[in-house]
Amino acid sequence: MVGQTVGYLRVSSQDQNLARQEEAIGQVDRCFIDKASGKGRAERPGLTELLGWVREGDTIHVASMDRLARSIVDLHQIVDEITATGVTVQFLKEGLSFSPDRSDPTARLLLGVMGAVAEFERAIIRERQAEGISAAKARGVYKGRARKLTPAQVDEARQRVTMGVPKAVIARELGCSRQTLHTALA
Repeated sequence: MVGQTVGYLRVSSQDQNLARQEEAIGQVDRCFIDKASGKGRAERPGLTELLGWVREGDTIHVASMDRLARSIVDLHQIVDEITATGVTVQFLKEGLSFSPDRSDPTARLLLGVMGAVAEFERAIIRERQAEGISAAKARGVYKGRARKLTPAQVDEARQRVTMGVPKAVIARELGCSRQTLHTALA
């Protein structure tokens, strides 16, 4: 049974470019995209949609393992979930393919090793990032992320809340989430 070829692309933020991954996966019948951190599956609606959409006989193209999962545990769980439904997943950069009809011990070993390397690489990046932030703070250069709301906006929002305007309405008008507004008011 021959199914469709679908792609899965993920970048960590809205302003990052998908072009490199699009080129890597090539021509596909349908593409699922996440523009979010790979930390948890709950924040990745594209992955959730992909897993609900693929059917037995389909093939998923992923540019590289680190685009599908950040941790070795997640990587194994997602690959196992995909192949259990009769779908093949291909990691193009690594040249690995996992399909439901064959169990290749070498491929499983490489999945573990390469997934562990990707996880290690991410940990090193985070460590260097923390060191850089710490050094910038010591020099007085790093101030953290810019506040979403100005003090004037917070004061105005506080006044409107006391007048009975719902926080959801205020947040929408300010162009921020309700959580951001709640945090600013606290």
